[in-house]
Amino acid sequence: MFELNKRGGFIQMIIIVVIALIALGFSGFDVKNIIESPLVQENLDYVWGLVKIVWDDYLSEPILYFWHNIFLELFWDSFVDNIDRIKNGEPNDLQLNTPSV
Repeated sequence: MFELNKRGGFIQMIIIVVIALIALGFSGFDVKNIIESPLVQENLDYVWGLVKIVWDDYLSEPILYFWHNIFLELFWDSFVDNIDRIKNGEPNDLQLNTPSV
């Protein structure tokens, strides 16, 4: 439907949604009543149930593996150490491991 470009796509989508909500408000639509209607609530509950099934059955294991075993183990500790060095005025890993001429 919409293709988000590499720069500003998320912000652009948020702005479009806000403008659409404003336009709906000026057109006489009460977005709050629409969202709170029983039919919309039933549809949202159905979609939320599907999201939970997809998360539990397909996405949680690989995402949590990546988060715990790759991101936290390999990147986070190094990031925190380098930030502490920068705050203390010490050279970071990049500066320490760059070959000098």
